[in-house]
Amino acid sequence: MSKITAIQTDHYRIPLPVVLTDSTHGEMSHFELVTVRLRDEHGVEGMGYTYTVDAGGGAIHAVIERELKPLLLGQDASRIEQLWEEMWWKVHFVGRSGIVAFAIAAVDVALWDLKGNLFREPLWKLLGGHSPVVKGYAGGIDLMFPLEQLLEQAQSFQEKGFRAIKMKVGRDQLSEDVARVSAMRDFLGPDFPLMVDANMRWSVAESIRASRALADYDVYWLEEPTIPDDIEGYRRIATEGLLPVANGENLHSLYEFQKIIAGSAVSFPEPDLATLGGITVWMKVAHLAEAFNLPVTTHGVHDLHVHLLAAVPNASYLEAHGFGLERFMEHPMIFKDGVTLAPDRPGHGISLDWDQLAASRNEN
Repeated sequence: MSKITAIQTDHYRIPLPVVLTDSTHGEMSHFELVTVRLRDEHGVEGMGYTYTVDAGGGAIHAVIERELKPLLLGQDASRIEQLWEEMWWKVHFVGRSGIVAFAIAAVDVALWDLKGNLFREPLWKLLGGHSPVVKGYAGGIDLMFPLEQLLEQAQSFQEKGFRAIKMKVGRDQLSEDVARVSAMRDFLGPDFPLMVDANMRWSVAESIRASRALADYDVYWLEEPTIPDDIEGYRRIATEGLLPVANGENLHSLYEFQKIIAGSAVSFPEPDLATLGGITVWMKVAHLAEAFNLPVTTHGVHDLHVHLLAAVPNASYLEAHGFGLERFMEHPMIFKDGVTLAPDRPGHGISLDWDQLAASRNEN
């Protein structure tokens, strides 16, 4: 028995180190962080978090504080599947995904961290323990960067130990995207994995056209070319285009992933534990992908996702985002020769500087 005796939730609004841009969200100057800290009757703690870009953090915080916290106090923290199901049905009527999935995710991560700390095991071993060596790519959010800045960023990524890079596409003219991808390929040379991400900018027909136009530059995958709900559209893009397709960062339930995977609409499923409902659901998506002989990749929160990819046999690339949370971490992730190691510290092993974060707290 590991009875939950205390829960603390917090909400922070944190400036990004650099203003970031993509084809649908425009300029992004801040991200919001919602944290959950649990303590059990033995004094063991667990910490979880989720995030948004520029908006919505307050609503997520309110769902946790008002709806989930009363449900969790006094419960056995070790029964994670049971608690996940109780949270799901508690808020099911007002949202099976979206904000409530973000809220459940923060709690679920805290529960898994508490379990890891209780058993003194790192998450990646607790969840399956396949391999601590995880390959990763640098996820550029750089659609409006001038070409010179784009290439300078690529150089800096390589200097930081990355051996794969993702860039944004989705400018007003496809010819602009083609020219930028061509320049990146020339800069990186052959055999260097280069992914591209359109952030849902195009129609299905435009996506197929772009896939064919970019295929000449050995693109590793085309990510989110159109809206994630169009499963038949994604199937067409995957079959009529010439590039593998990644999709999933805007899917927020196991059932949405079931549809795109079973519908042959994705080559690289891309679940994000912080928006999907946490580690519990992410692992189910990964195993579902494995059953269809598909690799699984990630979106954001790389310090958490490294454990999940290290746990499963069908791991693809870990996305490393430049949101700047590492400024508040005692042990930021390090890449060398394109890979990183899942930490051996208990739980997820993330220690945040709460005093420094407090300066970014959003009191609204």
